[in-house]
Amino acid sequence: MTTAAADAAPGSIDDTAARLRALDYVADRALATVVHLALRLQRPLFLEGEPGTGKTEIARTLAAMLGRPLIRLQCYEGLDLAGAAYEWNYARQMMEIRLAEAGRRGGDAAADTSSRIDANALAETLFTRRFLIARPLLQAIDPANPLPPVLLIDELDRADEPFEAFLLEVLSDYQLSIPELGTVRATAPPIVVLTSNRTREVHDAVRRRCLYHWVDFPDAAREREILRRRVPEAAQALSAQVVAFVQGLRALDLAKRPGVAETIEWTRALLALDTLVLDPAVVGDTLGVLLKYQDDISRVQGDALLRLVEQARVEAQAAAA
Repeated sequence: MTTAAADAAPGSIDDTAARLRALDYVADRALATVVHLALRLQRPLFLEGEPGTGKTEIARTLAAMLGRPLIRLQCYEGLDLAGAAYEWNYARQMMEIRLAEAGRRGGDAAADTSSRIDANALAETLFTRRFLIARPLLQAIDPANPLPPVLLIDELDRADEPFEAFLLEVLSDYQLSIPELGTVRATAPPIVVLTSNRTREVHDAVRRRCLYHWVDFPDAAREREILRRRVPEAAQALSAQVVAFVQGLRALDLAKRPGVAETIEWTRALLALDTLVLDPAVVGDTLGVLLKYQDDISRVQGDALLRLVEQARVEAQAAAA
């Protein structure tokens, strides 16, 4: 992919929203604004919110919209520099040393001093890019990239707090300092998207380097639009009832409220069961698609489920009127 193959950044907030929508990402005005600013100002974008609200999807959509490669760093407990940025290929370095030793012994036997390897010269060759294994952070700022990629640092809150210190140099200067090699700096900055489900607080030092946006659950109208684009085969009446039911669930005190991803998946499950309108029996049998904790499922069973289904039917009719 060449630079000419990449699409230009959107020229306005409306253009940003329209181009996201063209790829079936329905962003509200506030999200379209912060995405537009992140692209114009070349600043990292930090998206925080409940799971399933489309934070990760925005990075995938930006990569598709701009014709950029997507590089994803999935965070987890215990993630360190070797897993996130780079590590040296020690096995290959050891092989190089053994080959050099074998060549030196052969040179001694033949009394050929030209074949002898200087130890200092060997040490210098061992710490070159040839022996460096690039992980996502280094891949994203590699000056050899034909196009600056979209770097997704996903679920940063899952990583340990000390890991955030590794990110600061990348987020501030789009570079990495490697003691044995020097500083690797991007010729053009990547588009960086960080996400967090807020299972813990991310440090202020990271937040200060980013544009911040809280990604909330969509309102009913926007969720119906998302469903229309992501599951176009669903009838309008069913989609309206599904959205109204899910919106009712989110108003309850649940351990894990269903996200947009669950709304989409549940609609597909209902279609697979040839469901045309919400039926309490079918809803009860498929609650595990929406809710991921038994306590939440138990809370919604019985009379509560009947009320939610009836409420969904009424609200869907009102929305269609």
